[in-house]
Amino acid sequence: MRASHADRERTLDVLKAGYAEGRLDHAEYEQRMGRAQRAQTYGELHVLIADLPQGPMAVPAPAPQQYPQPYQPMVPRTFLPPPPPTNNSAVAALVCGVLTPLYGVTAIPAVILGHKARAEIRRTGEKGDGLALAGLVLGWLAIGFVALVLLVVAATAGATG
Repeated sequence: MRASHADRERTLDVLKAGYAEGRLDHAEYEQRMGRAQRAQTYGELHVLIADLPQGPMAVPAPAPQQYPQPYQPMVPRTFLPPPPPTNNSAVAALVCGVLTPLYGVTAIPAVILGHKARAEIRRTGEKGDGLALAGLVLGWLAIGFVALVLLVVAATAGATG
């Protein structure tokens, strides 16, 4: 299949990254760059970068194999943006929620930190929404349990006397 200008540019980017990482010496880098600029097909481009970590490149799918290979992402981690960080308030909300059975007073900070974390996550796009939600649920369950116990105590105290 014939290669486009965009395909050649992607190949040149992979070669530049390989040279910058020290995987290619200068002479080999220059030689491969020249061949990439003259390449007409995907096959010619693929040969130039087959021994380098590759970024996103439209290469025809290989023939199906008899035994399935484990999943490997199409784009090496080098060329992907870093994953978003986990929100610290979400982690704190979960920790406070888990500690609630040991120290009952941590239920209130779990609820406050959980709501704060979920608002920050919506605003910034960080990870940790599940952690914040778990901290919220544990905190509200503990508060509800304490309220139920106080209601039962008050009802029994009112009935007896």
